[in-house]
Amino acid sequence: MKSITIIRPDDMHLHVRDNEALKCVVPFSARQMGRAVIMPNLKPPIVNVEAALSYKQKIMDVLDKNSSFTPLMTLYLTDKTTPDMVYQAADAKIVAFKLYPAGATTNSDDGVTDLFKLIPVLQAMSEVNMPLLVHGEVTDSNVDIFEREAIFIERILKPLLDKLPNLRVVFEHITTADAAQFVIQAEDRVGATITPQHLLMNRNHLLVGGINPHHYCLPILKHEKHRLALLEAVSGNNSHRFFLGTDSAPHPRSKKECSCGCAGAFSAHAAIELYAEAFDSIGALDKLEAFASRNGARFYSLPENTDTITLIKKEQIIPESYPFGQDKLIPLRANQTISWSIE
Repeated sequence: MKSITIIRPDDMHLHVRDNEALKCVVPFSARQMGRAVIMPNLKPPIVNVEAALSYKQKIMDVLDKNSSFTPLMTLYLTDKTTPDMVYQAADAKIVAFKLYPAGATTNSDDGVTDLFKLIPVLQAMSEVNMPLLVHGEVTDSNVDIFEREAIFIERILKPLLDKLPNLRVVFEHITTADAAQFVIQAEDRVGATITPQHLLMNRNHLLVGGINPHHYCLPILKHEKHRLALLEAVSGNNSHRFFLGTDSAPHPRSKKECSCGCAGAFSAHAAIELYAEAFDSIGALDKLEAFASRNGARFYSLPENTDTITLIKKEQIIPESYPFGQDKLIPLRANQTISWSIE
C-alpha cells in the first residue's frame, strides 16, 4: 500500500508543558491531530477547574486562527482531591482525572500515595461517567523497573476494578504483554493507550551501543516479546480497546543529556507517521484508522472528526533538533528517516 486516507486522528495522551515550551510544541500536534487529551503534570500541577481552564486558554492562544485543534483538559488526582471537585470538573467538561502514583514519573511528586483512600472520589467519578487515566506502575524501590507495570495490575488495578464495577479506566501507555492481555480480557469500560515508541522500539534501542537518553521514557522500553504483544493487540480481535496516545513528552536537550536525564520521548512532530510505520511493519495498515481515529473517540463518547488526512509511503528525514526556548528539543528519529509522510 502506497497511501492511506484516514479520519483525522486524536492524541489521547499528550504533554505540551507550559509557557515558551508550550508555544514550541503545540503546533506539531495541531498540524495532524483533531483533539488531544492534555496531561496535567505541570509545576504546580493542574488540580482544579480554574487552573485547567486557564491552561486550556494558553493552548488556544498558540493556535492559528483557522485551526480546529481542540485540547481536552484533565485534572491531576491528589490525596486532597474530593468528590465535590469531581462534580465541579464534570460540570466544566473536564474529560478525566489522571492518576500518577507518587514518584512514578516526571512531576509526580504530588501524586497519590494510597489510591484506595480515594474510593469516595472514584465513586463520584463513576457517577458522572468520568474515566480515570492511570499511570500503571508501582513505585516500590525493591521492584524491578521492568516489572512495575505487571505488578501494578495485580496489586492495584484488579482490586480497584473489583471494588468499583462502574469506574471507567484508561490504562495509559501500556508496555507489556501482561497489560495488553489484561485489557483484552477486561470489560469495555477499560481501554488503553499505546505510544509509538513502544510499538517501534525495545530496550535494545535504549541500551545497546551506549545509553540513548532520548529513548528513555517511563514506563521504560521493554523486551522485544512485549513490543510484539502490543503490535498483536492493536491488530487483533479486541483491538477496539486500544487507541492512540503518544505520551509525547518534550524536555530540553540539557535535561535529557546530563548526569540524571529526565524521562520522556518527544514524538508529536511525526506521531501519525510513526504509527503508520508500526502498523505497516505487520501488514495492518487497515487497522490504523480505528486505532488512531475511532477507538479513542468512542471511549470518550466524542464524535469522530469530520475531516481526513492522507499518508503516503514516502521517506522523510527528521531534523536533528527543534527550537525549544533557549535550548533545543531532540525528537524521536532525529537525523534519521521515517518511511511515511503526511501528503
